[in-house]
Amino acid sequence: MTDVSQPINLWEYEQLAKQHLSQMAFDYYSSGAWDEITLRENRTAFERVKLRPRMLVDVSDRNLTSSILGQPVQLPLLIAPMAFQCLAHPQGELATSLAAATAGVGMVLSTMATKSLEEVAAVGYKHNALQWFQLYIHKDRGLTRNLVERAYAAGYQALCLTVDAPILGRRERDLRNEFTLPSGLHLANIVNISGLNIPQEQGESGLFTYFAQQLNPAVTWRDLEWLQSLSPLPLVLKGILRGDDAVRAVEYGAKAIVVSNHGGRQLDGAIASFDALAEIVTSVDNQAEVLVDGGIRRGTDILKALAVGAKAVLIGRPVLWGLAVAGQVGVSHIISLLKNELSVAMALSGCTSIKDIDSSLVTGNYLQ
Repeated sequence: MTDVSQPINLWEYEQLAKQHLSQMAFDYYSSGAWDEITLRENRTAFERVKLRPRMLVDVSDRNLTSSILGQPVQLPLLIAPMAFQCLAHPQGELATSLAAATAGVGMVLSTMATKSLEEVAAVGYKHNALQWFQLYIHKDRGLTRNLVERAYAAGYQALCLTVDAPILGRRERDLRNEFTLPSGLHLANIVNISGLNIPQEQGESGLFTYFAQQLNPAVTWRDLEWLQSLSPLPLVLKGILRGDDAVRAVEYGAKAIVVSNHGGRQLDGAIASFDALAEIVTSVDNQAEVLVDGGIRRGTDILKALAVGAKAVLIGRPVLWGLAVAGQVGVSHIISLLKNELSVAMALSGCTSIKDIDSSLVTGNYLQ
């Protein structure tokens, strides 16, 4: 599909993406852990919170610009780190990066990308784009060091450490499908591991096997000091769901926190990201920037997250749906839809700029 005038919201993109993806690829992107309770809760958490709009405000002109860790963005939004984007489109992360850069929003590149971090950085560099690099701490510390040094050299502005995946959650759709990368796709950034295709063992998905073999389940807070010693890049911790963990993250030097449950793909039954947001914003007390992901499908969701105290939001699966349907054009349209929806929601709520959005706009069960 090249004409993206037909889809008018993110839900329609998801339905179209099913027609463009293999069952294995769609299940990998869309599934959650076990019974997918947290996956569903990420969405319903936003639906429980209602808006309290201000009236008789001149909203003729609206400014959606903001900044994230000091870098200006046209919209308080980043593309979340997502693996294996070439499953959705041959250009994969390159198409996503170009869409984000031209829209003036940020992108977090996954270690598990199917395009190299240098290739993706080069796309963003041309547009002075906000780009962070997501990583795990591998058992092979040399590999982690190599990734950090390459990310710094390539021009990424922050390291985003995923902390909620000491082991991989049990995603039963992947197990049933015996998920593995198709021939010709590989982990473009993992150059020092033999056998770039994800291995596969009987009874497990290849992804589960990879995590078990390569990622370090023994990582603790003390390891953050070592990680920060490898480069001057600011550290972002992704996967925090508790206020006390957020306080500790700041104590260990984190400049930003992403409130996240990994899209419901790790611990099923975990609190929805949006439900955890208010506690973490309060606990951090402006000592670090707080971002949130999970379940965001409308501009009103972004408005609610900002009202509760998020500096910005991260968008995941909908980007993959746009990528699957129409490559870079599809991702650009996803961003445009969210931007337009946020602009309308701000106008109808009596807000003319991002700084006008505050907690007085929301009511409901968001204080956990």
